[in-house]
Amino acid sequence: MLGRIFTVGGYTLLSRLTGFARDIMLAAILGAGPVADAFFVALRLPNHFRAIFAEGAFNAAWVPAYAHVHGEKGEAAAHLFADRIFTLLLASQVVLLIAAWLFMPQAMSILAPGFSEDAEQRKLAIELTRITFPYLLLITLVTLYGGMLNVMQRFASAAAASIFLNVAMMMTLAVAVWFPTAGHAAAWGVLISGFLQYFLLAGDLARHGGLPRFAPLKLDEDVRGFFKALGPATLGSMGTQVALFADTIIATFLPAGALSALYYADRLNQLPIGVIGIAIGTVLLPEMSRRITADDHDGAMKAQRRAFDFTLLFSLPFVAAFITVPDEIMRALFARGAFSKADAAAAGATLAAYAIGLIPFVLIRSAVATFYARKDTATPVRASLTGIAVNVALKVALMGSLAQIGLALATAVGVWTNLLLVLFFAVRRGFLVPDRAWLMSLGKFLLTGLVLAAAFWLIARFSGPLLGAMHFRDELTLVLLAVGGAIVYALAILFLFGRTWLVSLVRG
Repeated sequence: MLGRIFTVGGYTLLSRLTGFARDIMLAAILGAGPVADAFFVALRLPNHFRAIFAEGAFNAAWVPAYAHVHGEKGEAAAHLFADRIFTLLLASQVVLLIAAWLFMPQAMSILAPGFSEDAEQRKLAIELTRITFPYLLLITLVTLYGGMLNVMQRFASAAAASIFLNVAMMMTLAVAVWFPTAGHAAAWGVLISGFLQYFLLAGDLARHGGLPRFAPLKLDEDVRGFFKALGPATLGSMGTQVALFADTIIATFLPAGALSALYYADRLNQLPIGVIGIAIGTVLLPEMSRRITADDHDGAMKAQRRAFDFTLLFSLPFVAAFITVPDEIMRALFARGAFSKADAAAAGATLAAYAIGLIPFVLIRSAVATFYARKDTATPVRASLTGIAVNVALKVALMGSLAQIGLALATAVGVWTNLLLVLFFAVRRGFLVPDRAWLMSLGKFLLTGLVLAAAFWLIARFSGPLLGAMHFRDELTLVLLAVGGAIVYALAILFLFGRTWLVSLVRG
């Protein structure tokens, strides 16, 4: 399990690093003005649909269903099942794409109503979204292929696919002068990346399992079971995405730059979510599905508890850094070119608000795996809908006084609500047993995080006088924070947990 986590996490880390390079180019070329805001709306719309219907709901329903058919009925039955789902999926995505192209002006009035006051910005947002929206169809097929490969214990190509998004956007941004605006260059990069990701996954699956083909539609028991799970999974996956949709809608009424601050803060917040939370959840779901299919419920519970420990171990440094020194991080990474230090300060404050909810963001995928692995996609919906209600209510209450910071803070409170309810339902159903050892471990993680946050604060406080007016002062401060934080964190983990715990975690 650990090797597969590092495979997925390693490629995801490479994706995030290239993503930072891409965002540095975006910040320098697009800045945080009206064109940037229009592009980020164009990027968010297909990304929200992707996160809900592709990587979210579809993956949650597809992986356990395909694993069950593959394990219980054999490879031939699994291929037929995949063919039927592929046929239905492609048809639905083509219909959605045509509808989006035709009704994009009406959709923009709903999703970015604040742009109605600026006809040019609204026109640009519509044009860019029509370019980026086909990315959704391609990435949905990528998710289908990736789920099949994951059940075969092949994780590398699906994890590496998103690197193409960053590379393609950097290539088009590098020749932005050939496009009407830099926003057009970035939008075409998104679409090109969809084709590159598709061909990568299609090639891998063709070599090792065979691509799904068109098949006569038949609602047999397996297909009905899949759709029975897909409906609740869609609602369950909507929690975070509805919150981000609401952020986009509300931020269009805020001063220019609010959407950009949300984007750059979310990009940093997504680093541990992708590298840690999604990577571990991606490996955990087929692992738990396989164990539960084999009636090894104790093994499934142990796998989930181990995933929780890995998640907390790797994510705590990000939480401590994002809450304690967000301004230093934003200035070092993005404050150059068209992106000013004032823009970095606004994005840093937004990042700190998002980071309050970072722990549940990275844990939620592993937490709901115990239900999805049992083909129960309905129970997480109850938690998700409650989290949405809390989230949206707080957004409305906080947007006036805190602007985009209030939107991020509301998202954090909403995802905490979601996670705590999921854990409550899991404990009540007997899927998770919070024994004394686990509670002691949580307490140690909390203490470790406080020690690390104090270390970050002290390093940031004294690095200013130390570095003075040196060139690259912000970048050097970030290096000091990274090196000093790594040393303090390693010592704190060894002191509080001990070498035996680390060895058992790795080998367990």
